[in-house]
Amino acid sequence: MNIFKGFSATLTIALCLFAPLPAQASDDRTQVLGTWYRMILELVRHTPTQTPPVASRSFAYTALIAYEATASGSDRLQTLAGQVNGLPPAPPREAGATYDEDVVLNAALGLAVEVYFANTGPTGQRAKAALAKQLGTLTAEGVDPDTLARSQAYGIALAETIIAASTTDGGAVIENMGFPMTYTLGGEPQDWVPTNLIQLQQAPLLPAWGKNRPLTLPDGEACPLPPPPAYSEDPSSPFYKEAMEVYEVSKSLTDEQKTIARFWSDDPMLSPTPPGHWVAIIFQIAERDRMPIEDQVNALVRLGMAVSDGFIVNWRDKYKYDLLRPVTYIRRVIDPKWEPILNTPPFPEYPSGHSTQSGAAAQVLTAVFGEPFAFTDSTHVDDGLAPRDFPDFWTAANEAGISRLYGGIHFRAAIDLGLSQGACVGDFVNALQTWK
Repeated sequence: MNIFKGFSATLTIALCLFAPLPAQASDDRTQVLGTWYRMILELVRHTPTQTPPVASRSFAYTALIAYEATASGSDRLQTLAGQVNGLPPAPPREAGATYDEDVVLNAALGLAVEVYFANTGPTGQRAKAALAKQLGTLTAEGVDPDTLARSQAYGIALAETIIAASTTDGGAVIENMGFPMTYTLGGEPQDWVPTNLIQLQQAPLLPAWGKNRPLTLPDGEACPLPPPPAYSEDPSSPFYKEAMEVYEVSKSLTDEQKTIARFWSDDPMLSPTPPGHWVAIIFQIAERDRMPIEDQVNALVRLGMAVSDGFIVNWRDKYKYDLLRPVTYIRRVIDPKWEPILNTPPFPEYPSGHSTQSGAAAQVLTAVFGEPFAFTDSTHVDDGLAPRDFPDFWTAANEAGISRLYGGIHFRAAIDLGLSQGACVGDFVNALQTWK
């Protein structure tokens, strides 16, 4: 059956209408998956605690739940239990019993969204509940009561197993929007200092995030980076030259460079965040190429774990080196009235989070889809930004990285070395075995 034939119901959240994605394959699970993810991308946009590191974790565990729910009934996929840190085996299915795979996936994703977006606002809560009810009704259509109950119970039990494991990774509880209640700033000239007057952001975001348990890395010390160029105010020093590059580029930005800066900005509360941008790219490819459900969850889980682990090692090194932002240095040393075109995020500069997570995404997606693999990125069409065409994932990742220099919020070393760090993380994800 096609459970989405004639489905025209919509849900409103922050003036956005939800409806199922166009058919991607004959399997109804692609519609369950795509519809829940459309909700997730909007919940990330409208949930204040879903800053980029937190969103990356939400995407990772939601994708793990979708993957394991699909793999448990698939003859193509194998479980990631035993390969992913902290991931226990999925509960076994009853031998010889019948399951409806649409119902299993929907039940698992419904619980995942309920838990990982538990603190979204009232509009999001209503949208979640309405979508769960509608998809529950649609997936149950034509399924006998015993199979329905068994399938729902299994999807929920599988999700509960993964959710319980996720509570011990260090990132489950976000207090005060992720900003510490007390924090002592460094006292050296090179140390990070607040870059705006917002009271909440006088301490940096999530300083302990780098201590979280990674999903695919052997330990928390994997993929280290060398120190950034040594701080100096000497005009002949490498550090000063990096700052001058940011300053001079900002003074002569082309329209294309401004577009690139804004296209990849992906600010929290104004977008699905940087990890959500890459998730959106996967679904655009899935729709274009009519990807089967197994291929979709394989791509999503690899991407989710790559960007999540990328943010962990990136945040570890941000607080290890605690480097000031270009706006601080340039106003102190070069031009006290300088303004970048993008708002500077409230945490240390080195390495670039955009670069690390984009490098991780490109490394993984290149392995999944091959090279070259051309695609069009229409993530921000509804925000008034035209689609951009890319011949491959690394071209997109490099553009995402350099966008932060155009935006005036990163030095060159943070971008180049961040991309390399992301590739390192991606290699660990690529070593996982998902296909039987």
